[in-house]
Amino acid sequence: MILNLTPHPIRLYASEREDGSDDLDSHLRAVFPPEETPARLATIELGGGITFEMVEFGHAQNLPPKRDGVQYIVSLVVALALADRRSDLLVPYREVRNASGTVIGCRSFAQPV
Repeated sequence: MILNLTPHPIRLYASEREDGSDDLDSHLRAVFPPEETPARLATIELGGGITFEMVEFGHAQNLPPKRDGVQYIVSLVVALALADRRSDLLVPYREVRNASGTVIGCRSFAQPV
């Protein structure tokens, strides 16, 4: 089972799907609706100065514990922050773009390592 912990639906297209079309259904394989609460990367502000802030990243919020047979679609920043600790996180890969260049889905998922 794959659960989507991003704030928007993820459309998975077949590899032959070409960019530049506004037809959302062409070569569509699956749609993963978002779960109620997205996983986010929390920040801790450590101080700084006038021109910058020192910020610690890497603490995930709203990410369920690992479960057998379940993988989670998350943002790339969440997956990269936890790549050394979680093998159940997926990110959209090989983006599909519409006629105006906006990302509307992906052709596969990647597992950051």
